[in-house]
Amino acid sequence: MSTFAAASVSTHILDTSIGRPAADVAISLAARTGSDAQWVALGGSATDPDGRCKDLPALPEGTTHVRLDFETESYFASKKQAEAQQDAPRVRDSGAFFPEVAITFAVTPGEHYHVPLLLNPFGYSVYRGS
Repeated sequence: MSTFAAASVSTHILDTSIGRPAADVAISLAARTGSDAQWVALGGSATDPDGRCKDLPALPEGTTHVRLDFETESYFASKKQAEAQQDAPRVRDSGAFFPEVAITFAVTPGEHYHVPLLLNPFGYSVYRGS
């Protein structure tokens, strides 16, 4: 058995178009154990009212790459978000130019990775937080 702990992941989403956390966004997590390995779906969760996702599944030992998939289309289609976003132009019926955001990154055993998503209907950015 290895003496290294597996890496861990957390995330949160800020909707920069309204300056508020993005609640109820579904997030799925996948991992692989090398560049040539197949992705393994580990499960998912959703953001809380503060835009945080505190209960993502644990990463298996040996994980080298992680993928977070954010389901943004239903968030932008929601009535609550649409009311907050009254003045923004709509690209399509869903109001989301990016119906989903997939972020893939490399991890090192024993490290924690907090990956915030800054989101608006027409763009997004991510970074390694703390």
